[in-house]
Amino acid sequence: MLNEFKTFIAQGNVLDLAVGIIIGAAFGKITTSLVEDIVNPILGLVIGGIDFSQLKIVLKEAVGTTPEVAIRYGNFLNVVIQFLTIAFVVFLLVKAANRARLSSSMSQKA
Repeated sequence: MLNEFKTFIAQGNVLDLAVGIIIGAAFGKITTSLVEDIVNPILGLVIGGIDFSQLKIVLKEAVGTTPEVAIRYGNFLNVVIQFLTIAFVVFLLVKAANRARLSSSMSQKA
């Protein structure tokens, strides 16, 4: 079993997956910054200076040391914007890769 595990870890697919996860995590940080520091301020300005992260519905006000109970839908909107941004960038990357592959296969046929 230990030998099988060593063989599994040594395969290129596992290393590729690890690199993909690390790059994906870094890409997530870049996307978070893009949304929070660039996109949200522009959207907030367009819709009247609203800070999405502060949007919430208070269900119960804070009392003494008990914090308020609130639905923080602004944070949810931030995550949705981040997702759409990532999806769009991945779409552009796939489109560019397909175009490059098509171009490469066309030049090989000629």
